[in-house]
Amino acid sequence: MINRLNFYNNYRLNFGKLSSTQVSGYEAIFNEWDNRKFNDIRWLAYMLATTYHETAKTIAPIEEYGKGKTRPYGKKIKHSGVAYITPNKLYYGRGFVQLTWYENYELLGRLLKLDLLNKPELCLTLDVATKVMFEGMLKGSSNVGDFTGKCLEMYFNSKVEDPIGARRIINGTDKANLIASYYQLFKKCLI
Repeated sequence: MINRLNFYNNYRLNFGKLSSTQVSGYEAIFNEWDNRKFNDIRWLAYMLATTYHETAKTIAPIEEYGKGKTRPYGKKIKHSGVAYITPNKLYYGRGFVQLTWYENYELLGRLLKLDLLNKPELCLTLDVATKVMFEGMLKGSSNVGDFTGKCLEMYFNSKVEDPIGARRIINGTDKANLIASYYQLFKKCLI
């Protein structure tokens, strides 16, 4: 179980003030963590660092700024390059991890038993954003990291602690060093 009082006290020392929105986001993540009975605090620290970055520090499930306007997934094109007509939705980044692409919404929807293709806005709820993050970043029910084939278990285990490489779980190496620096701070907050 996460010592929440300790976390919030350490958070204020390392990051500053907390908003009620941030607390709600952290609580949703902590509840899921505690329910799953995980114990490698490095996984949680990296999930928090990712959420901190991908939500512009709000810790709220948000829509991608610009809604994918300059990105291929901001049009009705699948990651495979094939155009689609239905559903009449765009699959730009949403949630804690900025889930993108038709195929990812389809896969995560199937794994979580939710209709994310027809209702991508569900990723903007705390419950769904949290479940998407846990399923996608960990081996989860599919036994792989569902976003890129990479998962936290590959980067944080008894032989390795690689917060820079772990960025490949979400988005290649984009901002890997920055997120690794957040990871170190979150790890301090959790200890």
